[in-house]
Amino acid sequence: MFVGITNTPRPYAWGSTTAIADLLGTVPSGGPEAELWLGAHAGSPSRIVDPRLTDGAADLAAWVAADPQRTLGSFATCARLPFLLKVLAAEAPLSLQAHPTNAQAREGFRLENAAGVPADAPDRNYRDEFAKPELVFALSERFEALCGFRPAEEFREIVHELQAAGAEPDGVLDVLLERLSADDGLRGLVEWLSLGGPQVDAVVAAVAEAAPRVTGSRFAASLATVTDLAAHYPGDPGIVISLLLHRVSLRRGEVLYLPAGNIHAYLSGLAVELMAASDNVLRGGLTPKHVDVPELLSVLDFRTIDAPYLEPERPALGVEVFRPDVPDFVLVHVDGTAPASVTLTGPAIALCVSGSTVLRGAGGSRVVLSRGESLYITPDEGVVQFGGADAGEEAGEVFLATTG
Repeated sequence: MFVGITNTPRPYAWGSTTAIADLLGTVPSGGPEAELWLGAHAGSPSRIVDPRLTDGAADLAAWVAADPQRTLGSFATCARLPFLLKVLAAEAPLSLQAHPTNAQAREGFRLENAAGVPADAPDRNYRDEFAKPELVFALSERFEALCGFRPAEEFREIVHELQAAGAEPDGVLDVLLERLSADDGLRGLVEWLSLGGPQVDAVVAAVAEAAPRVTGSRFAASLATVTDLAAHYPGDPGIVISLLLHRVSLRRGEVLYLPAGNIHAYLSGLAVELMAASDNVLRGGLTPKHVDVPELLSVLDFRTIDAPYLEPERPALGVEVFRPDVPDFVLVHVDGTAPASVTLTGPAIALCVSGSTVLRGAGGSRVVLSRGESLYITPDEGVVQFGGADAGEEAGEVFLATTG
């Protein structure tokens, strides 16, 4: 069964006023449009275009709750759609953040419930008992991000460059190198910066002052990010923490996969984001929202890693499958260059971002999906065929989210 769904973009302050509307051919609201949610998450469930098809259910969350067998198939025992598909448009940097594992989420959720923390409290860390791994597929020509801890030697090199720029008063940046070399190393340095205080304030100010003075550095993008973050969040310790992280510039079509514990921040650009359907976010700076340093430290993965690019499988011409190491979700990208077929392992959501494409399901459903339109696909369709465009129409580019 193919059921049309839609939603209204979330008006977070960091969002672009035009990017989502330009992508999908919709009328911009006039305010920031940060995230378009396609899914059944209670925070912003997708609306059903024609409720007559869903026995009157007005949104996807209500339909899933009323008819889990039809909407979820073998996932009905979980009673929830396990993934959430988004279009994300960042005009300004998002917060530094990380997400818990399933075990950490279950325990944190239990403890906060036992402590009587209201579900909607601004200082609540765990709003559900699920992990929130995610991937991001760049749609803009460049999508800028911070993610994962870089090698310590690179950070030391950056600090030396800042010191050599001549703006550092009284060796104030020496403390960064000393703390990184201490027994608790990277963890201790992140904790010290996150907790703040007069000495941290002096370090942040010195880094922000020195960064624009450095020339000819192989870390020019990281140093430019310091200047940008200092303009958006003056005095925030996250400005310095950003130098501990990989600075990544995704080209269109490249993907990052961010598992539990990976510290990251999206800086700018337009992307498709696919994640487990959770709202558990532990923030570490660059935000006016609640920051719980001990809890953040408990979920962070302090291992040094390469930037976590996710390479696709290419089972057929014009089809890319991005399959992370979790069962919650898989992202399929169909670029419209040739007819394609995708076998579902559960429910799915399809979003067309350009052109117009005929979709056919094994259960007999057929629909023309055009730019800006999205569908919920029930598991009984089994196999979805992307048959190219109708006569006179441009071949459509479609993203399909389904279970792993």
